[in-house]
Amino acid sequence: MNVVTGSFGFIGRHITQRLLERGQTVRTITTHPDKPNPFGSGVEAFPYAFDYPKELEASLRGADVLYNTYWIRFEYGEMTYARALHNTATLFECARKAGVNKIVHIGVTGSSESSPLPYYRGKAAQERLLREAGVPFAVVRPSLVFGEGDVLVNNIARLMRAFPVFPVFGDGKYEVQPVHVDDVADIAVEFAHSTEPATVDAIGPEKFAFKDFLQLVAENIRPGMIFLPMPPAAGIALGWMIGRALGDVLLTADELRGLMQGLLTSRQKPNGKIVFSEWLQKNRESIGRSYTSEIKRHYAWKKSG
Repeated sequence: MNVVTGSFGFIGRHITQRLLERGQTVRTITTHPDKPNPFGSGVEAFPYAFDYPKELEASLRGADVLYNTYWIRFEYGEMTYARALHNTATLFECARKAGVNKIVHIGVTGSSESSPLPYYRGKAAQERLLREAGVPFAVVRPSLVFGEGDVLVNNIARLMRAFPVFPVFGDGKYEVQPVHVDDVADIAVEFAHSTEPATVDAIGPEKFAFKDFLQLVAENIRPGMIFLPMPPAAGIALGWMIGRALGDVLLTADELRGLMQGLLTSRQKPNGKIVFSEWLQKNRESIGRSYTSEIKRHYAWKKSG
């Protein structure tokens, strides 16, 4: 039996699907256990219950593997990085007490506790908490994750469909190495059965300068797109304004700075199989048809009826 945090989300949903395809039992721990369940009766949902550790421990009891995708893209309201780390520590401690045999944790490439970027620093702190938890573990660190239901690539395509001009921050030569969410799920499930602690990047077979990445998306979504060079500070401000108009956070300073520092790449040999350029061409008619809101997905969701 497996527990997946966030089976109704992006990476968690694909991990769950992989496990079900293998005939395994899955529970999920989620912020919204009353959300429509895409797996029906196949996956039982429990709340995170960080403030009630005994309840959280009970939802983990009997699990062989915990797949942890829990983190936040940005601070919002009372949900800060410090609180997310406190919640992570609670989750790992409850997993230990519940007798979970293995934790597979989803990190991010480029994370470091010495990073000046709070998002990446927090992700590294999560890994430290995992090492200290006393439970066998594996860490899978994806780069830029794409696929059906992703935020970044979909919303880039959405903006390209809506506007004839698209910004390129700085010189655009910094690199990105996208990985498909199905590959991330496959790697995570594979490392659930490794016998030694393992940390591996999850990266796709193609690497692009970001300006070339944008050009490729534009060629498939809106040929003839005009690209406008823009200083990073102006880009953050523009992202804030567009996000405010959409009622969302479109782009964070950490995300832009991490991208420009090349943190969404790896020196490791690629282990993802799905080629971004091929996937993009196959899905060119569907991506970007609607905007994906992070706030609506995670914070402002309300049960219908």
